[in-house]
Amino acid sequence: MKLKQLLDVQLIAIAIIWLFHVSGIIGILYGNSQWFVAATPINLSLCFFLLLLVSWKTSGFVKIAAMSFVVGMVAEILGVNFGYIFGSYEYGEALGWKLFGVPLLIGANWTILTVCSAAIAAQLYDRLIPRIVIGLGLMLLLDFMIEPIAPILDFWEFEGGIAPSQNYIGWFLVALPLQFLYHYWKVELKHWFAHHLFLLQLLFFMILLLQINTLQNLL
Repeated sequence: MKLKQLLDVQLIAIAIIWLFHVSGIIGILYGNSQWFVAATPINLSLCFFLLLLVSWKTSGFVKIAAMSFVVGMVAEILGVNFGYIFGSYEYGEALGWKLFGVPLLIGANWTILTVCSAAIAAQLYDRLIPRIVIGLGLMLLLDFMIEPIAPILDFWEFEGGIAPSQNYIGWFLVALPLQFLYHYWKVELKHWFAHHLFLLQLLFFMILLLQINTLQNLL
């Protein structure tokens, strides 16, 4: 794919995810809340597909994408069925088809978060340790923001209604080797799509978190 074609694809992909996320925020808070929450699998699937589309030719990307998907799914399956790693929780119906109680889109989300956070960290630092620390911090930050509203959106819910400290420790332990492998395999994304996608997810859940009382009344 020539540079100009790649840039065109990237710009279109970035425009699409901005449109979907902004529409989602407005739709959930001020429109047909149930419909927009039900459309979550479409939005997440689209983001995953676009990330693959603009990145698949990058050296090492397919390996880290596949590894993140598999490791994320295995960790979540152990968590949901045995209470290992993250604590005792279960998934709702909002995220679509499940494998052993875990939505397949959760594997896609592990890929998205790993790649996007590591790509941002790689732009900020040249050394491995700071890159891993920043990548882990970004992943944990996003999870911290999602947890309070996940039950409201029917994503997932922990026993007792609140994510335990074990959840964040589990996230750290699962994400650490994935962050390391991203840089070990020298994945160098030549686009800004991953940065936009992470920023949009952060803004999306930040706004919903700030409007959590409104959200509870709507859903």
